[in-house]
Amino acid sequence: MPGSPKPVRCPSCRREHAYEPPVFPCPCGAALKIPLLQGGVPVQVRFRSWEDSWLSMRCPSCGRSDQWPQPEFTCACGATVRLPVDTSGRPRTVGGQAPVQPVQPVRPVTPHPGPPAPAPVTSGRPVQPPRALARKPFLPHPVRTSDDAVLAAARYLEWLGFGELEVSDSQDREGVCLLGPTIVAQVDTWTEPADLRAVECLWLNTLHGDELVPAMFTLAGYSLEARNRADQLLVALFELDLTGMPQAVNTAARELVRNSSRP
Repeated sequence: MPGSPKPVRCPSCRREHAYEPPVFPCPCGAALKIPLLQGGVPVQVRFRSWEDSWLSMRCPSCGRSDQWPQPEFTCACGATVRLPVDTSGRPRTVGGQAPVQPVQPVRPVTPHPGPPAPAPVTSGRPVQPPRALARKPFLPHPVRTSDDAVLAAARYLEWLGFGELEVSDSQDREGVCLLGPTIVAQVDTWTEPADLRAVECLWLNTLHGDELVPAMFTLAGYSLEARNRADQLLVALFELDLTGMPQAVNTAARELVRNSSRP
């Protein structure tokens, strides 16, 4: 039955999984599903590289050629399993040309809550809700070194409500990653604008997490291709100035700030 999950066995522990290839949104509005190779053997990913993690596929609706991640999943045993792709075919469209909402593995920012319910009425007079406590203003950390940039980004994320951050080295460009239970943020300290590859590699690190939000902070801004790709993948982009104040530069970043649980 088309669209039904495909049984896949983990090559490491031999556990069977029901795998459904993810649907990706093309800029033209078509929903694309990458074709799997019939009879192909899944393999365990032991070493990840950028070149092996992406496919170049052409949309059958608009003819646009774009990069999409290889179909993978993480088994309960800890192994990352990659499924073989039918490179002789083309991705098929799902559901026609109607605009689609991004689905897994693209992870949207939590929707903004709706307006509050009307205040209850007692004795003919509305009861006013308690006044919300004023939020503390963000105190930026001046940026003089690359370490200052990391500290400024970490403080800002903590101010937004992303606590318990861990620091790890970035695998692609000069900088570090800030890891939290619900966020993966890269702090890019290069003197050149972040490029397309930097955005894609950051997003790739969120594919196997549970509702991880990707965010990036830079000192030198972003290339046009990086901004366009970030808008497509819902990666929140911020720029740091020398005062240490992050500025949201795309819609995903503004939504992240708007929906945060600031103290």
